[in-house]
Amino acid sequence: MNTLTGYFRQAGTAVRFLLFATLVLGVAYPLAVFGVGQLIAPYQANGSIIKDGAGAPAASALIAQASADEAGAQDPLWFHARPSAVNWDPASSSASNLGPNDPKLLDAVTANRAAIAAAEGIDEAKVPADAVTASGSGLDPDISPAYARLQVPRIAEAQQLSADTLMSLVTRHTSGGLEAFLGQPSVNITALNLDVAAAAESSRSK
Repeated sequence: MNTLTGYFRQAGTAVRFLLFATLVLGVAYPLAVFGVGQLIAPYQANGSIIKDGAGAPAASALIAQASADEAGAQDPLWFHARPSAVNWDPASSSASNLGPNDPKLLDAVTANRAAIAAAEGIDEAKVPADAVTASGSGLDPDISPAYARLQVPRIAEAQQLSADTLMSLVTRHTSGGLEAFLGQPSVNITALNLDVAAAAESSRSK
């Protein structure tokens, strides 16, 4: 009888601990983390969502939007992201897993460099490294200022906007200092392309 009572007592202790742990770790802690995130950094906590000119959610500043169709053709109207091993699909995130000694990587870089040089009307030697190499996630929206400036003439012609207007937008979206990753300035093309769309719409409505 004493043994049975001991079992019930232990079971009751275990159940009480389970309920306590569930409330603390499964309810209170997640709510606390959520609340702190909303209080300190609501923009980042909610996915870094960028809104369009009408105030509607348009995209996440953390994810590059697809700049090529399924056939690989790039849209000349927009700033292009880095190459992507996952075709900028936010449902997955991955690099190509090609090593530096893999001939396939060299072939991909060579093909990307030739395609970009042809699209931008420049010499292949002037194509920046980030324009031909994929990021680790395949979703990186940041490119170098050099790659952004290289694309300005093409977009200016396609969107019927002045190069000065586009250069000012590139400058506005260039991060530096503490905001720059490892001290390297970068341009977020997701946010940049939204401003390009707004500028193009404003220009057409005049």
